[in-house]
Amino acid sequence: MKIRNSGSGHTKDLKAIIEKYMKRILIISDGKPGHLNQSIAFCKIKDISYDILEVKFKSKFHKALSYLLDKFDFFTDTLFEDYKKFYFDFYDAVVSTGSGTYYFNRFIGKKYNKKSIALMFPKSYKTKNFYYIIAQEHDNPIRQDNILTLPLNLSYPSAKGYIKKDEDKKAIGIIIGGDNDVFKMEYELIKDELDDIFEKYPEYLKYITTSRRTPMEIESLIDKYEFDYKLIYSKEPNINPIGDFIEICDIFYITADSTSMLSEVRANTNAKLNIIDLDSKKENTKFHRLVNIIEDMDDEKINFAKLLKKVKI
Repeated sequence: MKIRNSGSGHTKDLKAIIEKYMKRILIISDGKPGHLNQSIAFCKIKDISYDILEVKFKSKFHKALSYLLDKFDFFTDTLFEDYKKFYFDFYDAVVSTGSGTYYFNRFIGKKYNKKSIALMFPKSYKTKNFYYIIAQEHDNPIRQDNILTLPLNLSYPSAKGYIKKDEDKKAIGIIIGGDNDVFKMEYELIKDELDDIFEKYPEYLKYITTSRRTPMEIESLIDKYEFDYKLIYSKEPNINPIGDFIEICDIFYITADSTSMLSEVRANTNAKLNIIDLDSKKENTKFHRLVNIIEDMDDEKINFAKLLKKVKI
């Protein structure tokens, strides 16, 4: 069948449409929402359709073995639990985020001759084996032709309609994380921050959300305040209001442990961002480096599509 058109512009448009709908990416997931969301964001930013395959190493031993096998360029799926089989030849590229995914990513890439793309720096794996690595500046990645360094994590938020914008009032979004290997969330510190917010911004609408790492005592503390919108993760783990916060809020307060949330907010809104410092068990970690990067940035959105333009699928 021949397709006729009246000019080269129509030909280019048709080619773009065909490429968009013919190309497809396979996302390898470790089941962690923060990792999966970055992979999905990559596909949406590149405007390419995708499918998701979740995989899991059989044990910690099998994961450790993958580092050794990778050094010898030996790739096998026998290290993983049973997984859903796809027609892998159908895909143009494989994308994944997180240490539990990189080896399987390369297994599919090598066996089926597909482009392997790693999001975040794949420590302990050979970087030259990947078609592209999209690393974050706070991970201090090495300089290499196939490594693209971004200031923040990839994200592609969208409002879900949990909150309706009030055109007559400004709003504050508060995002509370939790304890990790670096930070300890202290009750009195969070209480002082919340008291200060309510005192400084009496006329603002106040929205707050916790995360899966938020201690129960902090959630109990939050329940004592009269927020205009409140999401307690332990009670409603399937709701994510961050996209609504980004669309509506004029000011943000986010705890320093929440790297993905700090990145998502700073990258996708021009709102004023305040970082809530927490007691730190370590110094000069990737968390501290990210905070420094964000504090040095202007309050402007990031054009991820432009930054990823060089990554051809």
